[in-house]
Amino acid sequence: MLGDIWSSSELTAEKLRITEIKLSFLRENGILKPGIHWKSSPIGQKKPWNPKPLYNVEMCEKIIDKFYFEEDYKIAA
Repeated sequence: MLGDIWSSSELTAEKLRITEIKLSFLRENGILKPGIHWKSSPIGQKKPWNPKPLYNVEMCEKIIDKFYFEEDYKIAA
């Protein structure tokens, strides 16, 4: 884990028990919000700049749990 809060895509996906592809999907479709659930990390990256996202696992877990609960509720209704 990088620092106390932010984690790489690989570690975040592992801790949340989802794939990195699903994690990227949630970020790219606005379910995970920048600055709250994820941020860009330019550390060690050269130009052209293509920053890798870092994730706040605790905040991601809260929104993912809520997202999946709502999706299950819609299917059951």
